[in-house]
Amino acid sequence: MITRRQLFRGNFDKNTQLEIRPPWAKAEEQFTDLCSRCNDCIKACPEEIIVTGSGKFPVVDFKKGGCTFCHQCVDACQSNAFNDITQQPWGIKIAIQDNCLSKIGVVCQSCSDVCEQNVIQFSLQMGGVPSIKLNTQKCTGCGFCVDVCPKNSISIKPKVGKALPSPSDEKDIKSFVV
Repeated sequence: MITRRQLFRGNFDKNTQLEIRPPWAKAEEQFTDLCSRCNDCIKACPEEIIVTGSGKFPVVDFKKGGCTFCHQCVDACQSNAFNDITQQPWGIKIAIQDNCLSKIGVVCQSCSDVCEQNVIQFSLQMGGVPSIKLNTQKCTGCGFCVDVCPKNSISIKPKVGKALPSPSDEKDIKSFVV
């Protein structure tokens, strides 16, 4: 499905990278309709990871750090652009690219060291570099692993068409070896 923003910009590529909105943001179309672009959520973020994105709407930049889910962005919003904080903060997925140091034979576990949920794990291999295993079911999407990666090999992207995961998504989320 092409978003309204893509239509107005003449961008009909369905594979366009969607921006990650702050945690608990409503679905994209609702969020952009409700958000007044006042920057209150940007100012409220103690981690300073919420920045101005395209259209001057707030987005999360994990290259600046991770999210502690303090919900100060939600509390600061006067436009009702966020969901209740009792829900999942967002529907995003993590991926590790092929330029990961561990994938090219260099021992590096910086992402695993900062992952409090043990989403990124390394298992020892006989005579080789430990292999990476992701358990996406445990991933909160905090993004702390993105900032520490020396090769920028970790990406976090929104699940296409969804602001928040639904219970039916759980069958699609599985542990996998990257």
